[in-house]
Amino acid sequence: MLKYSETKEKISAFILDYFVRDSDLVLDDDTSFLEKGIIDSTGVMELVLFIEETFGVRLEDEEIIPDNFDSINKLVKYIQSKS
Repeated sequence: MLKYSETKEKISAFILDYFVRDSDLVLDDDTSFLEKGIIDSTGVMELVLFIEETFGVRLEDEEIIPDNFDSINKLVKYIQSKS
């Protein structure tokens, strides 16, 4: 199992590389992806695929909710709980 900091680094890099188009956007660990318009419904599916492939966890449809997916911190905590 990856450490919290390693998981966070991988997620942050993925979000910044694939979703952040606004160079002025400050993305901290609690920034809401939905409120800031960072990830749309298609992006969520890309994120799910990335998580499954990178961290080797299987995500169930009912788990793909804002409580688990709406910020870097929420994602890291969710992934750590699945590992």
